[in-house]
Amino acid sequence: MEKTDLKIRAAYAECRKLACRHYENFPVASRLVPRAKRDALAAIYAFARGADDFADEPNVAARLAHLAEWGSKLRTCVAGEPAAAGEPGAAFPPVAANPPDEAGPVFLALGDTIRRFALSEEHFKNLLRAFESDVRQSRHPNFDSLVAYSSCSANPVGRLVLELFGHRDTRLFKLSDSICTALQLTNFWQDVRVDLARDRVYLPMEDLARFGVSLDELREGRLDGRWRRLMALEVRRTRELFERGRSLPEKVVPELRPQLRLTWLGGATILDRIEAADFDVFNRRPKLTRLDFARLYWRARRALEPLPGGAQVSMSC
Repeated sequence: MEKTDLKIRAAYAECRKLACRHYENFPVASRLVPRAKRDALAAIYAFARGADDFADEPNVAARLAHLAEWGSKLRTCVAGEPAAAGEPGAAFPPVAANPPDEAGPVFLALGDTIRRFALSEEHFKNLLRAFESDVRQSRHPNFDSLVAYSSCSANPVGRLVLELFGHRDTRLFKLSDSICTALQLTNFWQDVRVDLARDRVYLPMEDLARFGVSLDELREGRLDGRWRRLMALEVRRTRELFERGRSLPEKVVPELRPQLRLTWLGGATILDRIEAADFDVFNRRPKLTRLDFARLYWRARRALEPLPGGAQVSMSC
């Protein structure tokens, strides 16, 4: 085996470790797809994880500088230039904070993934735009703003997964966008308290005003009728997006269907947990256990059940 092949295999191994270390759901979900594509998913996740870590750094200038450098390395990686191999000593210029050791392996594996599966660079660029937006914007004026943000922060991942399995149909992209935006919103509702600790508020300011909920009350974790009506609206909107994308798993190649079903079921179950907790996400953060994933895995072996009576969905105000 050539030395380059050994380096690439080692790079993928590092990406898998990074994914498993940071993302509790990855090991379960990844077993539903073939090994070659599992490695590609790990490389994609590692790229996004690295950029997300920069967006959480305290120094704004350093965060933007690191994201810019991450974008530069992406361009080099896509171009297939030698630097894309990401030799450990060339990860970043000496700015603010030390770069992560994973930078080299990430771009070596990512470059291989992009070339092997002909992935679109634009999806990766959109992810970086979302992380830059997080640095500059910690509030969203309305729901439309939140959906627009999700179009860069979440939807590119779904499109990359489709491309990974050979799908480039715009109709499938739109179905995937609905699911991915719903997943992003679900994560926001799940992590209201966590995001507040970072001075990030993803609940639309227009909706907070509409229900008379102040930021101080959010910080206090106050639970009353106003809060529950606000969250009921956001959960309902999110469910409608999930329903818009419900048909996607049955329209893709068979090897991808269980993964998409599991993804859909996982997000919908979190919404169930939020409602079951009477919208108390401050003291009872909803999450999925290993047992939950085992149960959902078995459900993911068959098609998602249609809405009762063939009901249609439309976005609520």
